[in-house]
Amino acid sequence: MLANNKYVIVYALLIFQKAFDTVRHSTLFHKYANIDLPDFVYNWLECFFRNHSHCISFDNQLSDPLAISASIGSVVGPVSYVVTASDLHPVSSQNVILKYADDIYLIIPSNNQSTCKAEIHHIEQWANNNNLKLNRSKSKEIVFTKPRCCQQTDLPPPIVEGFERVQHISVLGVTLTYNLSMTTHIDNIITG
Repeated sequence: MLANNKYVIVYALLIFQKAFDTVRHSTLFHKYANIDLPDFVYNWLECFFRNHSHCISFDNQLSDPLAISASIGSVVGPVSYVVTASDLHPVSSQNVILKYADDIYLIIPSNNQSTCKAEIHHIEQWANNNNLKLNRSKSKEIVFTKPRCCQQTDLPPPIVEGFERVQHISVLGVTLTYNLSMTTHIDNIITG
């Protein structure tokens, strides 16, 4: 990916507001039905999420119970979120979306930077279709340059409105900082 590019733009920590609380069960089970799951696993999961309700107690009064039709915040939550996000793919084949549970990273090479806004719009549209909302104020942008090019490379100004450009990000508890040693590491990861 970096072979012919001076830098990559990474949209990091694409955060969805209350992701585990807003995934609709109907959407989730449509996606579960489209993967190769044994029937007994599908049935167990469907039974696990079925017939849950909640009510509110205030001032010694109890509301009527309401059915819960969205929320995966349980032991099967991370797996259910992975299934939910399984159909999220980049618009351009030159871009990459990396996912781990509810952490999503969009990687765009410099020669494809014109697709940044379209990719973010696509992710927001996907989120809307899945009862999620992208939280732009918590999402970040970082630019990694190709090793030995960083002093000759003019970085683009921030491209997508509402994304803070940062000098470091945390990926699964590991902090990646924009510097020469890290760009070498990123280059090796991306180019394989």
